[in-house]
Amino acid sequence: MTARRRLTVLALLAPAVLGFAAFFGYPLVATVVFSFTRYDLINPPEWIGLANYEYMLGDELFARAVGNTLWFVVVLTATRVVFALGVASVIARLKSGVGLVRTLCYLPSLAPPVAATLVFFLVLRPNEGPVDTFLGWLGVQGPLWFADPAWAKPGIAAVVLWVSGDLMIIVLAAILDVPREQYEAAELDGAGPLRRWWHITLPSISPVLLFGVVNSIILALQLFTQAVVAGSAASGSADVTGSTKDLGFPENSTLTFPVWLYAQGFRYFDMGYAAAMATVLFAVSFLATALLVQRMRRATHQEEGA
Repeated sequence: MTARRRLTVLALLAPAVLGFAAFFGYPLVATVVFSFTRYDLINPPEWIGLANYEYMLGDELFARAVGNTLWFVVVLTATRVVFALGVASVIARLKSGVGLVRTLCYLPSLAPPVAATLVFFLVLRPNEGPVDTFLGWLGVQGPLWFADPAWAKPGIAAVVLWVSGDLMIIVLAAILDVPREQYEAAELDGAGPLRRWWHITLPSISPVLLFGVVNSIILALQLFTQAVVAGSAASGSADVTGSTKDLGFPENSTLTFPVWLYAQGFRYFDMGYAAAMATVLFAVSFLATALLVQRMRRATHQEEGA
């Protein structure tokens, strides 16, 4: 009977296990193997050991891509979590029109990344967009936005922040799930709204905030579409197929890690080097997630012990 149950369990798990092995396990192992080879998709892979990783250390554009990506990691992680928490806290306190406000805040997250980026490009178009027109009425000369190296990354960050309604909905659900009895007890003890929010709401939704941090870090590490579309639209260098000829415009300020990885693999056909970059990206994402989860577990255990 025990053997039959085990076979039944294995049979039920087989589709998921086979799918995981075929669509995640095998590609991951193949990527790691190809990272030690010279491979151009035409000739057979040639084993070169750690040459791709050694070249990575001296690649100036690789260093620039890492710097840009770290900028997005810091900025997007902070702004997305603060934005989601702030908007969710306000909506949770509304007495009327909650459904309408919640829907309006969530709708932008349904926009495709390409469409959302193009909308921001048109809104922030230098000297022609509504933002620069409004600034002109105030006597202020607007920047070049996506065509300015100093403003291109903040513009892309604004696009990503605008479509962060999905995280806001998750945080809102966590806030609404906090037991009302805790707020009532704190209010009887004389705690004001700010103290109740700080000592009850934040500790109660800390696991959800951790999820938001991890999600934002992974999102920033994989930022690709917005950077390519913004650079392509600002440079005007896209061909008839929509592919940009000037990745990283302007002045490599939008050259993120995934964009440089894409260029190596599908523009220069250096799949070995691209596989090495993909391996590094996976390792960094995995380590960042593991460290955050471990730290959160440790903090939870300390709080329970206290």
